Amino acid sequence: MSGGTDDYRNLTGMQKAAIFMLAIGHEHSSRLFNRMDEQEIRDLSSAMATLGEINASVVERLFVEFADQLSSAGGLIGTVSSTERLLLSALDPDQVALIMEDMRGPAGRTMWDKLGHVNEAVLANYLKNEYPQTVAVVLSKLKPDHASRVLAVLPENFSTEVMMRMLRMEAVQKDVLANVEETLRTEFMTNLARSTRSDSHELMANIFNNLDQAATDRFMTSLEEKSSESAERIKALMFTFDDLERLDPTAVQVLLRQVEGDVLGLALKGASQEIRELFFTNMSERAGKMMQEDMEAMGGVRLKDVDEAKASIVATAKALGDAGEIVISGGDEDSEIIY
Repeated sequence: MSGGTDDYRNLTGMQKAAIFMLAIGHEHSSRLFNRMDEQEIRDLSSAMATLGEINASVVERLFVEFADQLSSAGGLIGTVSSTERLLLSALDPDQVALIMEDMRGPAGRTMWDKLGHVNEAVLANYLKNEYPQTVAVVLSKLKPDHASRVLAVLPENFSTEVMMRMLRMEAVQKDVLANVEETLRTEFMTNLARSTRSDSHELMANIFNNLDQAATDRFMTSLEEKSSESAERIKALMFTFDDLERLDPTAVQVLLRQVEGDVLGLALKGASQEIRELFFTNMSERAGKMMQEDMEAMGGVRLKDVDEAKASIVATAKALGDAGEIVISGGDEDSEIIY
């Protein structure tokens, strides 16, 4: 950067922070770096590396401004609420929501930790439109068990190409990894946060969807006694295994490609005849026969295992709906609900 006090007016906030860190010396700056996350350190380091020569008057003006702001505030109190208000005045609300999620207790601190909690069908639906090399980088950063589930639901030819890229992959350059992280953060995670917002009744309906039948009946009965209106709203928002009967043949076939055979067999052991027919009629004759033989070979199964298998299939169906892969129709001809 060129010298001169006029340059100060053109400085970005990140450049001012970079100058400040350089000026206060190693001992003090290291303490500040220890309080930053990986992305903040990367952004600040990049700004520091590109500053060039800095005029002494620019540094002086920066510290004067800093001191003035500090003194005029009459002391500072940093809280989660004040931080959120400050961020909302400068950033997009969706971006602020993601940052505050990190601060309040995220499912994982890093982008890769967060991806580890994203449903494999949803993540695969996003990744299938990326370059195989990019997907290889992403899967290499996930935990093996989650990466395997994502790989399993990617299109077959595409997943093979991804595997080949992973086998040939060498150490990923930092700038490449940074670009992948930034893309995931700005495109995928932000859109995911926007699409998964729900009100309290929707949240409770999702919780009920993941309970076994006995617990669902018990809690629903209790809720009906306290607030029949809330109970009815939750029932209307719930999506159960029996609701799969509303899927059209194309949707059933998409779902079949995403569900493990042993999970489906276990779920169908406790399913109605209508649901069984729904799946069997959308399989090939050979696949249907094999499924029925596998179900007979299971013998007696625990109700708890059946409920878990049903819940897994429902979760996959909802994820496919959220991703726009399937459409789940309502109970009448005029209603059409996309989950």
